[in-house]
Amino acid sequence: MKGLAAFVFLAVIAAGTAEPQTGDWRSQGVLRLEQSPHAKLRNVPVRAVALTDGFWSARRKVNVERSIPSLYDLLEENGILDNFRRLSGRKKVERKGPLYTDSDIYKWIEGAAFVLHSEDNPKLRARIDAAVDEILAAQEPSGYLNTYYVDDRVPLRFQEMQRGHELYCLGHLLQAAIAYYRATGNRKLLDGGIKFTDYLIETSGPGKRPLLTGHPELEMALVELYRATGDRRYLDLSGYLLRGDRERLNLTPRDLVYMFSGKPFTERTKLEGHAVRAMYACSGATDYYMETGDRTYWSTLERLWNDMTRGKMYITGGVGSRSSGEAFGEPYELPNQLAYTESCAAIGNMMWNWRLLAATGEARFADIIERSLYNGVNSGMSLDGTLYCYRNPLELVGNPEDKIRNPWYSTTCCPPNLQRVLASLPGYFYSTSKNGLYVHLYDNNALDWHLEDGSPLKVVQKTNYPWDGGVEIAVNPESAREFTLFLRIPAWTNSAEALVNGGRAPSQPKPGEYLAIRRTWNPGDMVSLKLDMAPRLIAANPRVRENRRRVAVERGPLVYAMEQLDQSGASIFDLALPPASPRNYRAEYRAGLLGGVTVLEYPGLAMEPPSAERPLYQPLAAAAPEKPRAATLSLIPYYAFANRQPSAMQVWIPYQDR
Repeated sequence: MKGLAAFVFLAVIAAGTAEPQTGDWRSQGVLRLEQSPHAKLRNVPVRAVALTDGFWSARRKVNVERSIPSLYDLLEENGILDNFRRLSGRKKVERKGPLYTDSDIYKWIEGAAFVLHSEDNPKLRARIDAAVDEILAAQEPSGYLNTYYVDDRVPLRFQEMQRGHELYCLGHLLQAAIAYYRATGNRKLLDGGIKFTDYLIETSGPGKRPLLTGHPELEMALVELYRATGDRRYLDLSGYLLRGDRERLNLTPRDLVYMFSGKPFTERTKLEGHAVRAMYACSGATDYYMETGDRTYWSTLERLWNDMTRGKMYITGGVGSRSSGEAFGEPYELPNQLAYTESCAAIGNMMWNWRLLAATGEARFADIIERSLYNGVNSGMSLDGTLYCYRNPLELVGNPEDKIRNPWYSTTCCPPNLQRVLASLPGYFYSTSKNGLYVHLYDNNALDWHLEDGSPLKVVQKTNYPWDGGVEIAVNPESAREFTLFLRIPAWTNSAEALVNGGRAPSQPKPGEYLAIRRTWNPGDMVSLKLDMAPRLIAANPRVRENRRRVAVERGPLVYAMEQLDQSGASIFDLALPPASPRNYRAEYRAGLLGGVTVLEYPGLAMEPPSAERPLYQPLAAAAPEKPRAATLSLIPYYAFANRQPSAMQVWIPYQDR
């Protein structure tokens, strides 16, 4: 940054004010990293990327037309906005919902605001403005804003922080306010969030009343508020929360595990406790690292990432194996039917890896983003946009009473969280660095942005990804310009080929890395990428006991599953894959099934007699030998499960390896 802009930014920091830099709100992405000294990559604004007809545009269309409007109606029906009207005197009603319901409308606003980054939607903007007015009418003169800790609960403010969610709600308020400011330039909600945050700083923190994020979230929101305003106090408050204040707080060992807060983040050696809390804490710590460069934070983040990816993450990118405490289990404790795998936890995993990617530019983090997005996140919202999974198990028995997808939950964190991911998704496709442009995700889209030196650049992707591995990328700088185009080569592909203007790229792709193509790019240059999309049979570590002698099927970025609806003549729990299956599959795109999916069919085996006809227990000598017969196994993408009718489902399939 040069000249006047640099002077303004430094002046804001020196003054310690909370005045966002005017005139630049349109250029800010999901994260604002232009001034982050320890971020290798910078975000591209959501509005700079238009997703055209393809896989994600269909999901985003449903999000805008059905999901966001219907959830707002449900928030109204369940009294969430009335909780604010009650305090402003606009309505005489009892408070409804759990103590953290304020966060649900804040997340809804954030998701709706990200829609406005991509399109002009006057009706949606008017609805946001009306909700903001209702919210701010309830704010106290001091700046405090929470609909639960009022009336006879006022003495409990900041006194039961292990469970109270006051700071969690503030974090979501700030994220909503920042997203709306970046969408419209309207800072009304942002001013309200700043007012509450300033009140918090005046009354709490080092040398004042101790603070605790019983549910981490505020940490990353404060860093983003610092990035938006230049006010160092917000970064410092985030650092204080990440360090914890256990000397002044009466916290039990269980508190420290479950909340994943309360003690110095840098003392963490493993992921444990509530999975969403842990993912949000890790996200905040990564944000803090990118601003401070504190290497103890980075060492901790690496340690925790390895702990997750080596023993605590599902193949879908979901995390959190235990329903008790919605928590991480021990390494390799990854049950299928009992998997908790909350949608918010998969989203948290994606958010954390987005920050790790920004800090490093390393493809291993982008691989986790893609895995989580296409599978553990995408499964959370039904194809019609009106039903949601709180849990995303990897096996269902098909009980009609077990409704895994529902329109409403008393704890409504997942639906608006899914909405904000889909609405902000264009901002995850590209990043810039001092060397050039990074391409992280593949789908039909058009980028209209610039390199970090200000040179205008347009990029257009054409592809049938994730059903096909071919991607055509048109690179159009305004004039000839030397820079590096970094193409992510997914770790899942067995081979890849890259061409530039029909000729082989100077270096060939390696799975799990970015292919760096440095050259003088001219308007109209074309890059062709071909990824091997052959299905893969995946084995789990032998310590994952439930998956011994079982395999999962992947194709491209998608994990596949069997639903009973697609099998004929046998229970899915009596089906198995023989050794020849990897070579003899059939892939068929079916436009009329589940919104259009590629179905995989394998020659398999059905066990006879069926397991349901055998005794529960019997002597080994009396057990009838299995007599397998030929059967066809039909698999659909995991994200589409439970979109027709209740049905048994499983990801991990028995494998007869001899």
